Amino acid sequence: MQIYQSIILGIVQGLTELLPISSSAHLLLIPWLLKWQIPESFDVALHFGTLLAIGIFFFKDWIKLIIGGYKTAIKKEKNPDGKLFWYIVAATIPGGLIGFILDKYAEGILSKPLIVAIALIVMGIILYIVDKKAKNETDYDHLTFKQTFLIGVSQALAFIPGVSRSGVTMTTGRMLGVKREAAAKYTFMLSAPIVLAATLFKLGDFIEYFTVASTTGIIAFILGVLTSFIVGILVIKFLLEFLKKGSFKVFAIYRIIVGIIVIAVLILQ
Repeated sequence: MQIYQSIILGIVQGLTELLPISSSAHLLLIPWLLKWQIPESFDVALHFGTLLAIGIFFFKDWIKLIIGGYKTAIKKEKNPDGKLFWYIVAATIPGGLIGFILDKYAEGILSKPLIVAIALIVMGIILYIVDKKAKNETDYDHLTFKQTFLIGVSQALAFIPGVSRSGVTMTTGRMLGVKREAAAKYTFMLSAPIVLAATLFKLGDFIEYFTVASTTGIIAFILGVLTSFIVGILVIKFLLEFLKKGSFKVFAIYRIIVGIIVIAVLILQ
């Protein structure tokens, strides 16, 4: 893996993981189109970069959630942060387990460019329709257990490249009447535990890569993670500001266009 490849993919990951346009699709399609040979573990490493972005950007929020969760569980104190912490825990378990099982047994089948393109288009259409018709009723501080749990379960569909974890969770949130900015913020918070688990699960692959990779390969690996982290920070800030007044329409249209381009490339090959 070359340094320029890792930086490009790091930028792509930072943009596409946090916007509802599917990082898995882009990290599959770009090497496919450009005929790059990228280590499998690098995908998870790039996700770790955006995980760091979420952790640092929402550092104060995470501290409040963890302290609140402790007080709720141990001291039996009731507070909004503690409630939301345990909502995230409850929402992560089913979505993570279902997604892990489906990903384990269907990964090779669903990684084909045609399926990725179809997923991009279908999810783009659903996102557009749902966002346009949804009500803006619930803000981040007033999310209910039903809303958070269903959003959490929906992320299991992210095992299909092209669906997008942020795309399906934001769409589900909008379907349940959650305001756009609140749906985005909750999506970011909800993604952290699963991405962290995936990173720890692949830790052995990272160690193996570093033991056999060249110096250039190791530098490229680190730069890719660093790039996805920096871009991720910028994208989180942009999206939360954008959604105060904007909609998901532009992202839905982008998904459809990319899907059509991929299908056109497949036809012309």
